[in-house]
Amino acid sequence: MSGIKEKTVAYIGHPEWSSENCPIRDVLNHVSGKWSSLLLTALDDGPMRFAELRRFVPDISQRMLTKTLRDLQRDGYITRTVFPTQPPRVEYALTEEGRSFLIPLQGLIDWAGENHWKIRAARASFDTES
Repeated sequence: MSGIKEKTVAYIGHPEWSSENCPIRDVLNHVSGKWSSLLLTALDDGPMRFAELRRFVPDISQRMLTKTLRDLQRDGYITRTVFPTQPPRVEYALTEEGRSFLIPLQGLIDWAGENHWKIRAARASFDTES
């Protein structure tokens, strides 16, 4: 059994962890969504306001942007700071936890960039055969 598979089986098959509290599922379910990784990557360059994030990911709805930011804040990946100006200015920034998550995320981003064309070709081949 490979090292990754052994570790995964140890987590998933652990007698104290059910599908509701498995650490792998719990963490990955919250950061593997369509928008989370994009928003975390956007914040890598520094704090951003809501409108800046919306421009960075133009196809995200305002409602989904709000929800995703709240989820990332709840999980400790980002902070939300309100400045007492008129109107109030709000900025979102990565926490140390968010910065540490970008390290493995960057590996996945690099892998996706290098292999995207292979995946698209496999999909096209599968679709023509089906």
